[in-house]
Amino acid sequence: MDQQQLIVTVGPDGAVAAETRNIFGADCLDYITVLEDLLEAETVSSSYTEDYARTAVTASDYVHNESAD
Repeated sequence: MDQQQLIVTVGPDGAVAAETRNIFGADCLDYITVLEDLLEAETVSSSYTEDYARTAVTASDYVHNESAD
């Protein structure tokens, strides 16, 4: 599985944008609060990435599902 990432970009006007990668489901929402606290800022807008609808699959999940066939 790919490493979880939080990519933060600061624009020339000081606006901050952040995107999560490989953080699945609602877990990504936890990072909004963390960033707001760190930056002493308030979220103006947010949207979900494709990872929001995905779920993590572990090796044990895969082995378990293969043996069920």
